Amino acid sequence: MADRPFLYPNVTSIPGSRIESDRAEKKKPDGLKSDFDQVFDQTLDVKSGDAGSIAESKTGRSPSLDRAGGLTRDLGSIKQPLKFSSHATQRLSERKIQLDAATMSKVTDAIDRAEAKGIEDTLVLTNEAALIVNVKNRTVITAMDRQSLAGNVFTNIDGAVIV
Repeated sequence: MADRPFLYPNVTSIPGSRIESDRAEKKKPDGLKSDFDQVFDQTLDVKSGDAGSIAESKTGRSPSLDRAGGLTRDLGSIKQPLKFSSHATQRLSERKIQLDAATMSKVTDAIDRAEAKGIEDTLVLTNEAALIVNVKNRTVITAMDRQSLAGNVFTNIDGAVIV
């Protein structure tokens, strides 16, 4: 065993050996940067305050900063889908609440408006139901039919949107 050389994982040649790699080393032409270098430079520019020019040059739109000060990406019309907790699903079934596509679209828009105002948990009132929604997770927590709303007190919400 002592006469066998050690093998180094993920190494193309053993240090000190005369065996050369069959593959030629890939080099970028002068003046061209690797993808990593481009992203690294952009990150440095963002930190130094040039975020607007970078994002505008690539997308034609200016970026926005989130609450933590980080750069948010504008994904256009792509939005995280609305989810229902098991409790909300059970309540919808028990109370025979049907939410059609038009109502779901209105609820999604209401959540977007609540998010823009900084609301964390909101009451969304539709023609058919009242929904308590966690805006950050885009999750419906519970639901109640519109006929049984009278006399109820809604707690642990910091806003309401009527659609």
